[in-house]
Amino acid sequence: MTPGQSGSAMPTRPPVPPLYRWLVLVFVSLAMFGNYYVYDSAAPVFDLLKSQLGFSDQQLGLLYSVYSVAAVIVLLGGGYIIDRWGTRKSIALFAIICLGAAFVTAVSANFAVMATGRFLLGVGAEPLIVAVTTALAKWFKGKELSFAFGLNLTIARLGSASADWSPTWARPLYATWQDPLWLATAIAGISVAGAFLYWMLEARAADRYVLGAAGGTDKLERRGLFSFSASYWYIVALCVVFYSVVFPFRAFAIYYFQQAHGLEREAAGLLNSFLPVSAMIATPLFGLLVDRVGRRSLFMAIGSLVLLPLFLVVTYAPAGAPVALGGASIPLTLLVVMILLGLAFSLIPAVMWPSVAYIVEERRLGTGYALMTLCQQIGMAIVPWAIGFTNDLFGASETNPGGYAAGMWIFTALASLGLLFSFMLWRTERGPGSHGLETITTKGA
Repeated sequence: MTPGQSGSAMPTRPPVPPLYRWLVLVFVSLAMFGNYYVYDSAAPVFDLLKSQLGFSDQQLGLLYSVYSVAAVIVLLGGGYIIDRWGTRKSIALFAIICLGAAFVTAVSANFAVMATGRFLLGVGAEPLIVAVTTALAKWFKGKELSFAFGLNLTIARLGSASADWSPTWARPLYATWQDPLWLATAIAGISVAGAFLYWMLEARAADRYVLGAAGGTDKLERRGLFSFSASYWYIVALCVVFYSVVFPFRAFAIYYFQQAHGLEREAAGLLNSFLPVSAMIATPLFGLLVDRVGRRSLFMAIGSLVLLPLFLVVTYAPAGAPVALGGASIPLTLLVVMILLGLAFSLIPAVMWPSVAYIVEERRLGTGYALMTLCQQIGMAIVPWAIGFTNDLFGASETNPGGYAAGMWIFTALASLGLLFSFMLWRTERGPGSHGLETITTKGA
């Protein structure tokens, strides 16, 4: 050990060993795995909720919108609980709330009760993600941060993919709407287990090692909102439109593929899983690439450009030859679209979230991420309901697949805004107001 520099010559604590940091990454990612599964568990039962319980498309959209409304309300506190309690207590608290939310969602056929469960999920899930993001910044800044974010999202998105695959691997449960939601409640227990394992690791590390400093952040106060730079707000705007496109589309995708393209639920779920699966593979690779070459704002613009035409292709392009995959027959055009959407879903988040850590000072990092997530959820509160309302308005159904086209134009319009905001970020970061997003700003550990 290196002797201390004070008169007492007390030994300093060593830095956290790399293996310890990666264990932390695994456990906080498991907390997000269960959270992601519960969030996406509603989509595979959309057709059952409609046929067995008589829900409208607008109500189906509201199951996702109320989640985001709750997230907006709870995130108005900024990073207060995270800042006051620290990441380990916060992650445990929010994981327990997610478990309770999954139970409430599954317990009753009443729409109000089910919506209450989804509302509670928003109360727990989005602050959980902010707490995990803040924890990763504390443990990994300057040490493959983008790669760590990418691996975190890979494990988390395995939860989304598992929910998409559940009509296949848990097929007997899909005779009724309720059993798949009870399964989601059980899987929510993984979040709680991961949260408490992380608690144990950080508590042990606090007594032995030198930890990073992304935890003492300030509260989200109105007078401080406009102290962030233009680059930060361009990233926030891109975040809003990007997630307002991808997540609402995922929410309706299985149902849409069944109704508009005649796919079975298992095939539609498999197809929808290509988005998170592509992201699981590509996100850490993109993160590693960006850590080495920089060009963050340029990569975000490229991802936005890839996203732009996909919803019109899935609406108007010929289906193409069927491809046999996983025991299902999937039209080639739909398969290509979902893989490209998955790549965009990998590239943009792999660059976007870590970039905030280089634009916002450490003491305000919890606030910066909370504000960004809050704005993201405002968009996600509006769009699922709007898509469901539009589907009902145009009479979208299995017998009228053309009724889904209006919703796809909404997604395309939002994607075009994403391209605009990413271009403005790239232009700003090439000028005198640059934060170094176009340069190499991290070094491997």
